[in-house]
Amino acid sequence: MPCRVYLITPPRLDDVAAFSRVFEQALKGGDVACVQLRLKDVDDQTIIEAANALIPIAHHYNVAVLINDRPDIALKVGADGVHIGQQDMSYDDARTLLGPDAIIGVTCHDSRHLAMQAGEQGADYVAFGAFFDTTTKQASTRARPEILSWWQRLFEVPCVAIGGITPQNAAPLVAAGADFLAVSSGVWSHPDKAGGPGGAVAALNDVIAATPLNLLETDA
Repeated sequence: MPCRVYLITPPRLDDVAAFSRVFEQALKGGDVACVQLRLKDVDDQTIIEAANALIPIAHHYNVAVLINDRPDIALKVGADGVHIGQQDMSYDDARTLLGPDAIIGVTCHDSRHLAMQAGEQGADYVAFGAFFDTTTKQASTRARPEILSWWQRLFEVPCVAIGGITPQNAAPLVAAGADFLAVSSGVWSHPDKAGGPGGAVAALNDVIAATPLNLLETDA
């Protein structure tokens, strides 16, 4: 399966209507597999209103929508699934709540153990990171590309690379075996003179198309 783009929203959306237009511009830029609605330090109603605005746009472009941390809100707004961290609701509880068809991804930081555990439980993907410095989240771990190659050699569950990814630094992660590139500020902060968010999505897809898989040697 070729690598694909996985968008993450900015942590705050001060004007959902304005962002909806930017969001659609990004989706018009090229292939996007899914978008994770990840809003921080806001109330539930704010997340719900943002989801209700973005889900129809995403579905128009055949893009899945995941809600960060909150399986209950994912169920309420009819999202396609949820992304859960190690401190959030357990995978089993999220699956019980959302049912067998929902997409459930799990943060695994730089831990092979956590990734294997999530895969054995039935996660639809495991997320490794952060690979680079990121301005959108306080990253407690730093992952190396070798973990993507290790995972790709041994397991069928897709892996997501996350953390500070841009069109300029994405190629080594594609080559190492990432199934998805999770990108936030690398898209939303892309300069207007370079096409803005749509230009960033196009550039990421160009990098994916131009980068052959070349799994790294690992120590496991």
